[in-house]
Amino acid sequence: MASPFAPVLDSLTRQRGVTAALVVSERDGIAIDSNLQIGQSADRLAALAAFLYRKARLSAEAAGMGAVSFLQLEAPAGRICAVGGGSLVLVVVAESSVNVGLVRVELLRAVNALRAAGGTDGDA
Repeated sequence: MASPFAPVLDSLTRQRGVTAALVVSERDGIAIDSNLQIGQSADRLAALAAFLYRKARLSAEAAGMGAVSFLQLEAPAGRICAVGGGSLVLVVVAESSVNVGLVRVELLRAVNALRAAGGTDGDA
């Protein structure tokens, strides 16, 4: 039986330059579902992305800035982009040349689709 997240992950990984898409539990960093290229580790990516997103969310709240809507980590070998929805974080790993604007739009659309389907609670 296919995961309820499969259509969202498939849509994200169809974007040019995207090498992985994951649905991660923010609380414990466990990958709930993923669509990865061969050789990538869902466990390591999930833990890293959840940690970064959680720290960014808590920091923004502590600074009185409100909710984090989009997180991007840029490095020479690529990017990690994430959006949160309730207890879940949608994560994309991409090549450094990816169109970040398009990835951001697709991630926000995907988290809204999950919310509409009842897959998340809370704000992004």
